[in-house]
Amino acid sequence: MTDDAAGTRQWTLLTSHGRLLLLISQNPDSRLRDLADQAGITERSAQAIVADLEQAGYIEKERVGRRNIYRLHPEMPFRHPAEAGHTVGELLGLFTRG
Repeated sequence: MTDDAAGTRQWTLLTSHGRLLLLISQNPDSRLRDLADQAGITERSAQAIVADLEQAGYIEKERVGRRNIYRLHPEMPFRHPAEAGHTVGELLGLFTRG
């Protein structure tokens, strides 16, 4: 976390993992570079996070031509025991309600 000019700590309520999951849900055919830019992280960090999400079963990646298409698994539970009774689909729903 970095400090701004006023000396206050900068932080957000969503982790980079959560943010990338939301971005992928909105644009499943986004390039990794674009996801990184939108999330405000490096492409290398985005690549590691996508690998984490894929390994944990939250997303699947399919190669179509020169691009990846991501498929989410919204039925997956949160990882922390305090939220394990909720699915990531519930989180995604909060950000996609019209």
